[in-house]
Amino acid sequence: MTEITPYQLIGGEAAIRSLVDRFYFYMEILPEAADIRAMHAPDLSGAKDKLFKFLSGWLGGPNLYIEEFGHPMLRRRHFPFKIGPAERDQWMLCMNRALVEVAMSQTLRSKLREALQHLATHMINQDSA
Repeated sequence: MTEITPYQLIGGEAAIRSLVDRFYFYMEILPEAADIRAMHAPDLSGAKDKLFKFLSGWLGGPNLYIEEFGHPMLRRRHFPFKIGPAERDQWMLCMNRALVEVAMSQTLRSKLREALQHLATHMINQDSA
């Protein structure tokens, strides 16, 4: 019996692209996300591509990120950026808004929110200001 992955449950590539697009939409427009927006290049297309590829594999779909860039080593790759609880919360604000806009069961949404919160907390590399 083949296990159904979160990638399949969320709706595959199209749903993940939608989630990523909505995430960066909110990062772009929410004043509360200005600090994390400032950490990104003016053109978000590279960030969108990397997040899409990462989420694809992380959710049990094709390992696009690993195939192109190798192991994600997320914490190491984020060391150049000052990430504290405030930045984590800004990232989650955008992600939580995006999660609401992608059709999925409430159970899956809750599980994804919890897993992403854990992942975002793991990225913290600075003490609170």
